[in-house]
Amino acid sequence: MAAMTSRRRKEVVLRVAEAKQRDVGKGKVRIDVDILRMIDAEPGDVVEIEGRKKTAAVAWPSYPEDRGQDIIRMDGLIRKNAGVSIGEKVIVRKAEVQPAITVKLAPANFSITIDAGFVNYVKKKLADYPVVEGDTVLVPVLNQSIPFVVIQTKPHGVVTITHDTNIIVLERPVEQGRIPRVTYEDIGGMRDIIQKVRELVELPLKHPEIFKRLGIEPPKGILLYGPPGVGKTLLAKAIANETNAYFIAINGPEIMSKYYGESEQRLREIFEEAKKHAPAIIFIDEIDAIAPKRDEVIGEVERRVVAQLLALMDGLESRGDVIVIAATNRPNALDPALRRPGRFDREIEIPLPDKQGRLEILQIHTRNMPLAEDVDLERLAELTRGFTGADLAALVREAAMHALRRYLPKIDLNQDRIPPEVLEEMEIRMEDFMAALREIVPSGLREIYIEVPEVRWDDIGGLEEAKQQLREAVEWPLKNPDIFRRMGVEPPKGILLFGPPGTGKTLLAKAAATESGANFIAVRGPEILSKWVGESEKMIREIFRKARQHAPAIIFFDEIDAIAQTRGVYDTSGVTYRIVNQLLAELDGIVPLSNVVVIAATNRPDILDPALLRPGRFDKIIYVPPPDTKARLEILRIHTRRMPLAEDVDLELIALRTEGYSGADLAALVREAAMLALREDINATKVHMRHFLKALEIVRPSITPEMVKFYEEWYQQARQQLPGSRLVKVKPTLFT
Repeated sequence: MAAMTSRRRKEVVLRVAEAKQRDVGKGKVRIDVDILRMIDAEPGDVVEIEGRKKTAAVAWPSYPEDRGQDIIRMDGLIRKNAGVSIGEKVIVRKAEVQPAITVKLAPANFSITIDAGFVNYVKKKLADYPVVEGDTVLVPVLNQSIPFVVIQTKPHGVVTITHDTNIIVLERPVEQGRIPRVTYEDIGGMRDIIQKVRELVELPLKHPEIFKRLGIEPPKGILLYGPPGVGKTLLAKAIANETNAYFIAINGPEIMSKYYGESEQRLREIFEEAKKHAPAIIFIDEIDAIAPKRDEVIGEVERRVVAQLLALMDGLESRGDVIVIAATNRPNALDPALRRPGRFDREIEIPLPDKQGRLEILQIHTRNMPLAEDVDLERLAELTRGFTGADLAALVREAAMHALRRYLPKIDLNQDRIPPEVLEEMEIRMEDFMAALREIVPSGLREIYIEVPEVRWDDIGGLEEAKQQLREAVEWPLKNPDIFRRMGVEPPKGILLFGPPGTGKTLLAKAAATESGANFIAVRGPEILSKWVGESEKMIREIFRKARQHAPAIIFFDEIDAIAQTRGVYDTSGVTYRIVNQLLAELDGIVPLSNVVVIAATNRPDILDPALLRPGRFDKIIYVPPPDTKARLEILRIHTRRMPLAEDVDLELIALRTEGYSGADLAALVREAAMLALREDINATKVHMRHFLKALEIVRPSITPEMVKFYEEWYQQARQQLPGSRLVKVKPTLFT
């Protein structure tokens, strides 16, 4: 830091850093309190900032982690007004502020219709805001910010807008060049990635001498890849705005032409234009459309375009200070020749945002929203696991639409303009976000998404041991991952539930998904099978890939015995053989399965491939037997809790008389009793004991002693072959 004293005012030279989310759009900068004292300023004073241009902002104390670093944190708009970018130096001095008598504003790059109500609204939003002639200011209107340019101030210099200031808003626009519509502060959850990209893009363009001194070539290309909607294109837009380099954007498909040689000619012209205006950035969006693998494409045009791109990126002719940034969500579809150093030197994966990233993205999208006090963005960040940035933007928009429906009765749609007092009254509540959350599905899971009914642990009668095992294996790792790290162990990867049909295996998996808040991917065993060779294995791969991407997630294989039978015994076609091999590789292969739990259910454990049952694949094997008397009573209470029962109904007696009934049988019994009551009298308001006794004659138990004996024998056999700690027996059996 350099401090100097002029004849008039003291000033310091500070390095520019990006603002944190909570300060964006508020006209404030963060400076160390000790530095403020050096220029005779205090927190809350207006400071003048001089880069290539002069602007002003309110100074606030720096964050504790910034103490002693000689930096000034400012958002993209203040950086544009000062004519500087991140990492550059600015001169800061205490401003001589005067109250503005007149401030004349004009919309930037677009026309607008003005009335007295809107002028008052602008004055209210810009109250106490320091401005300088030539500044751009943003006025929030209905969840978007409209840029206005300060054309003239009276008096000149740094002024603040007060209640007495005469605001004049012109209708005709002023051409202001490029407004920084996307800055680094508009991208949430990508701090490390932005840092990497800045090192690879800004440094070579601004200071090529560093690379010359080190005797190396600066990077020539960056490939950004990740799921759709994570912010690849947005990052490129921010780079374009934040660097003062010449920027050319290409959408992959628009290069292609039906005329021979024209596609290659367009590419050559783009690179020539970039070279003329160097330093320059060429951004190719959806590059997989113009550079697919040459071995796999049929058309000759694609092959020539790939060859031309290779020649332009790393041919005989130097391309000077031109950096190519490309984005794709299908990196494996690109031609391998592009993915080598000298062409795309660095490949940066943009993953789905974590909880902190989701919170930042929600803060960005709700920046100009009138949020009610009950809105808890941290809780929303917790609930939106697996959401991309685009999904979160859709969630915020849907919440706003939900809130708007509440205010529509108060709005007269025949009026030309909505009264400002109605607009001021609008606010978005937590209930709007929760309603929107039920309608927005993570985009990556849409093709395999299944609406899971809300099932809680309390909705399952008995099975306490199974519930506890699932809590430990599913809830604990997903909700409290630190406890496993503290103990230095890996959480279980898979749980196999086996037992007679109707005992609640699927219900347990649904409850585990609901209680843990994880994304739930349900796979019905038989639907995996396909007549096409390799298609079944591809489906398994895709399911696990999506689960890893949208972790934390639960993959539930219902009737797993349909796809994972003992290899070479039950299958002659070899399909199951390949599916089992793929399952084994996914469960315990080279690619780690972190924050993903696999739950499988079967009533034929004897035909499962033994390799699946070893530790590291299905770590816990839980026997879910028929319910005993106490469990049957709990199940009956659950199924009759909304039923109008007569006083003579004795659920304990029914529980005693339903030996051999599964949970599904008991649900059928209760339903049948209700139907009998309605059959007797369509206007019946009570279900009596006689209806239950008659239902017992109709609904028979589905579990026989032979079935239980079969599971008991398999359990005993498994105990001898598998480690005992992994086998869990929930309750004693009914029959001896």
